Amino acid sequence: MTVSARAMADATPDDRDRYVDLLRVASLGTVIAGHWLMAAVSGDGIGNLLALVPALQVLTWGLQIMPVFFFVGGFSHALSYRSLARRADGRPVYAAFLRARLRRLLRPTLVFVLVWAALALTVQLAGRGGGTLTGAALRLVTQPLWFIGIYLAMVAFTPPLLRLHERHGWAAFAALAGAAALVDVLRFAFGVPYVEFLNFAFVWLAVHQLGFLRADGRIRRPGLLAAAGLAGAALLVALGPYPLSMVGMPGEKVSNMAPPTLALLCHGLWLVGAVQLAARPAAAWLRRPRVWRTVVAANGVAMTAFLWHLTAMLAVYGAQLAFGMHLPEPATAAWWAQVPVRILAAAALTAGFVALFRRFEAPAPAPAPAAVPAAGPRAALGITLCLLGVLGLSMTGLGGLLEGHSATLIAFPVTAPAAIGMAVAGAWLVERSAPARRVRLRG
Repeated sequence: MTVSARAMADATPDDRDRYVDLLRVASLGTVIAGHWLMAAVSGDGIGNLLALVPALQVLTWGLQIMPVFFFVGGFSHALSYRSLARRADGRPVYAAFLRARLRRLLRPTLVFVLVWAALALTVQLAGRGGGTLTGAALRLVTQPLWFIGIYLAMVAFTPPLLRLHERHGWAAFAALAGAAALVDVLRFAFGVPYVEFLNFAFVWLAVHQLGFLRADGRIRRPGLLAAAGLAGAALLVALGPYPLSMVGMPGEKVSNMAPPTLALLCHGLWLVGAVQLAARPAAAWLRRPRVWRTVVAANGVAMTAFLWHLTAMLAVYGAQLAFGMHLPEPATAAWWAQVPVRILAAAALTAGFVALFRRFEAPAPAPAPAAVPAAGPRAALGITLCLLGVLGLSMTGLGGLLEGHSATLIAFPVTAPAAIGMAVAGAWLVERSAPARRVRLRG
């Protein structure tokens, strides 16, 4: 049975941290709007507005808000794991925790992947996969899945890292941040090959660890945290090998995003401190019934909107081309004049996709821990396959399905069909790792 947003809002416990829900929605909404704005489509293909107008790259210091989403994830994962552990009576909870946290993430993601894979296969069988916009779309549409792969890793590592946090507090965060700094030293000062890829773990897990600290009320000086992070990022960019943009730019030798750098970690510190400064006034605002109902409703469809927002944007550009409408050169006055119309059209199409696919994001009751043979190892294998499959698909795209196009994932080639197979098999293993008895989780 589907519960309305109004009913969910009215049933919200008094002790729920509503600000975290607002941050989750706001961070994904900012990413969506940023992607719509950055896409610079012309007759020659899809470019990046920030590469065409480098002066705009400074805006990424406020708009590259993905660290906030991972910070919120850490907070929610800590509350959920502890809530489940209290109900477990000493039984293992890892499998039940993974299944509970991943169901709302994996179901809409796999539906998105399978729908797009069927579309890509149809287009290529019809011999139409080589068009400029079509080919770019098949490469581009899966790229944002990288963030879901990283998020899967955060869920998988929550139990051991939460134990480290409970034992060492800020020192656990400092160890991850120090490891990220060491990786950059080995990378830039000594040229150690491939070491930079370790920062996919160290940087993002450090940001995630800040969520644990917030869950325990240990971020007591957010202004100091924001100032230190902003100053650190500014110094690293000014004096080090780090680029100004906090998102990846086409053709750049060094990216702050892929792999993540110490500069991006400092950027994350500044953002976390900044949003924490706004927590108290935002909490009072969120007590208003209409505001809170809006946040609850948006939270219920945020992942679906994220998954389909690029599809909507590409459909808008495709419609312009199909109807013979002129596409101005990106960053020209005529191009800027069309931006509001394109964004409104993309928002309307995204709302349509949400209406069509939102049921796959509907929350389900969480399984209670019980004695299921090999549940923990099965769940661990499942989430590993999901992580590798989603990350692999974000790299390969859906072009060249029939030609066996591949990309390198952790030194191994992977094709899109193999990546899809890993993700589906992993989701099945996670789903089968927990019993049918259910409890409600917080967070």
